[in-house]
Amino acid sequence: MSSKRLPRVIAGTTTLVTMVSATLLMVPTPAHATFGTADIKPIESNIAAKDWASATAGDGSSNAGLAIDGDPTTSWQPGRAGARQWLTVDLGGSYDNLRKVKVMFPDRGVAHRYVVEASSDGRRWKTIADRSRNRAVSRGEVHLFTRPGTRFVRLVFTGGQDRARAGVSELQVFNYLRDDLTLGADLSWMDDVQDQQYWVDPLAQDRGAGPHLLDVAKDRGMQHTRLRIFNEPRSESTGQPTPIPRQGPDRSLVSAKRIKQRGMGLGIDFHYADSWADPSKQPKPRAWAELEFADLSQAVYDYTADYLKRLKQQGTTPEKVAVGNEIINGFMYGSEAAHIGTTSPPYFVDQADVYQSKPGGGLLWKYWRSTDPVEQKLYDQAWDRFTTLAAAGMKAVRDASPKSKVEIHVIVDKDKLAKTMEFWHQFLTRVKAKGQNPDVLAISYYPEWHGTPEALDRNLNAMATTHPGYEIDIAETAYPASGGEGSPVPNSPYPRTIQGQADAVRRVFQAANDVVDNRGSGVLVWEPAGYQPMFRAVPGLANTWEPHASINVFNASRAKHILQDTFYTATVVGAAPRLPSSIRMLTTADNRITSVPVRWQPLPPGATDRPGEVTVTGTTRTGPVTAVIDVVPKRGEHDSTTS
Repeated sequence: MSSKRLPRVIAGTTTLVTMVSATLLMVPTPAHATFGTADIKPIESNIAAKDWASATAGDGSSNAGLAIDGDPTTSWQPGRAGARQWLTVDLGGSYDNLRKVKVMFPDRGVAHRYVVEASSDGRRWKTIADRSRNRAVSRGEVHLFTRPGTRFVRLVFTGGQDRARAGVSELQVFNYLRDDLTLGADLSWMDDVQDQQYWVDPLAQDRGAGPHLLDVAKDRGMQHTRLRIFNEPRSESTGQPTPIPRQGPDRSLVSAKRIKQRGMGLGIDFHYADSWADPSKQPKPRAWAELEFADLSQAVYDYTADYLKRLKQQGTTPEKVAVGNEIINGFMYGSEAAHIGTTSPPYFVDQADVYQSKPGGGLLWKYWRSTDPVEQKLYDQAWDRFTTLAAAGMKAVRDASPKSKVEIHVIVDKDKLAKTMEFWHQFLTRVKAKGQNPDVLAISYYPEWHGTPEALDRNLNAMATTHPGYEIDIAETAYPASGGEGSPVPNSPYPRTIQGQADAVRRVFQAANDVVDNRGSGVLVWEPAGYQPMFRAVPGLANTWEPHASINVFNASRAKHILQDTFYTATVVGAAPRLPSSIRMLTTADNRITSVPVRWQPLPPGATDRPGEVTVTGTTRTGPVTAVIDVVPKRGEHDSTTS
């Protein structure tokens, strides 16, 4: 992320109690107030509708995909009749926190008999719902289950009564946020704002968690904090040492202690620069600028190993270490900058005789795919220098702090997935040849630069399926709660409001959680106290800050209870339907499925006077449910809705 900061103060002066409404998946209402309102629902994602999911039918019919297209008006139906028909959905990879399957059939007013099964390998199956003796007339059903490692879900028809035929309108398989998906933030700027107080509810007698930024962050559900490390903090414009060496090695040791004292995870992000490093600028540290390349590589190793040893000695071993920051274009630029054409930061250009005097680790993308032998040689040589430096940093982590995971952090620019995939191919091939291998492949995601949420899904899936065996992180993300008269930022559907901020961050959590084979391991919001902030300055209280209601997304995104949220039934014209007095509920803490009472709203007058569909809302102690009632003609009568 660049060094540009947005204003910290968000317009508005009224403090409102956060309202987390009763929803399909309920979580406890936060104990304290926050600024603004946000209705945050736990994450629920239909994996069967993802681009990487597919469906096949036992009879080989080509229209099986209609059962997972998200459109209940289309359906798969076998191309030929048979006693045993089945439909299998391949989710593209295994998932540990699938909890719900929803089945909808094209035929109304009949009883469907079937079995739903789950499998990890498509060969060995476990029954998760048995309706082989079903007599209840309904167009579908919601089934709750727990089976870690599920990749395939199969529906097998076992016969039916009367006019029941094999066929599926929708087979939906829902994923929920895993407990082991780490949610946190880069809070390096805590080093800048040590004189400020942060409280969950600073205007109340009980102010809640505080007064340190980390106190509020932990209370609101952040589990992990990343710290960026500048070698010798310098002005990004002049290159001169800053009066206060913020985010430097020594001050970051103090920040690391504060993180660990609160029981939070620690990440270290080596910029290998004295000022901001990101895709557009990767300056060498001044102390290394004129080193010969072999000495530069040794300096990377020594510096990395020494700092990690200092962290370990004070009891703050990091869980994760990033070797470089957003290094899609390489890092520690040197003389190759003349080929790159970089113009930032100013001191790197103004003092080219120092910073560009020796080779560094910049990549020469301009020669990618060149057929000119000279240019291709320059491209390969740049890759070799870059990966030599990266391997030195990685080896230092392995040697000095073997329990820390090694992360490599890049970006996927909008519509430029091919470039990032070339990066991973070149990088992983070359560092493995040098005896090193990372644990985590990470990207940043800001929609204005990196595309739509759906593009994020596809990018993560491409990384995970092309390079199995690595964890996948979203190392940076953020979204504004104000500005632009509330309109969404480019490539995003979410307004710039507190609710929109919560929804945008929640969507990124979902994308990480939906990575196949449970490979998404974490998401960090970038500087939520300063950049596109999730906090505001409290009017009338000096140096005092409070969080937006959107910050509850860290706690509220995890489901505690999952309901059989839709109940399907049928009745004949003129008759009142039978609605159940309770529905099923799965508690995620212990995987128990129990019954919970439901109170239904009365049917509207005349609701069953003619064929059609009627919906009724019910309430439970953990959220709302819906009854979908098919009103069908009496036997012997005809109506097109029963087709």
